Amino acid sequence: MAKGVKPRVKVPKTAAAGDVITIKTLISHKMESGVRKDGDGNVIPRSIINRFVADFNGQNVIDVTLEPAISTNPYFQFDAVVPEAGEFKFTWYDDDGSVYETSKKIKIA
Repeated sequence: MAKGVKPRVKVPKTAAAGDVITIKTLISHKMESGVRKDGDGNVIPRSIINRFVADFNGQNVIDVTLEPAISTNPYFQFDAVVPEAGEFKFTWYDDDGSVYETSKKIKIA
């Protein structure tokens, strides 16, 4: 993982089958639009999180395409139905080709 890029995810540890849960995600990422210049007048290359995907047990829950106007440290909150115990996988894609992943398991109570 690139220095300073840290994904954080909050998923309940348990839920009843069929429950709708709220998932919160944040990735610490500086974001560069590609229009700013450094101290020497050189354009700083664009580097943004351009896509965020969340899957549950291999099934897509959310897939978001991000544009250059996205703020630093993008935060997503969304609801998902939990039909069974399993694992959420979260993936962020960076313009520079980096991929950041984390996962969280949830049990059925």
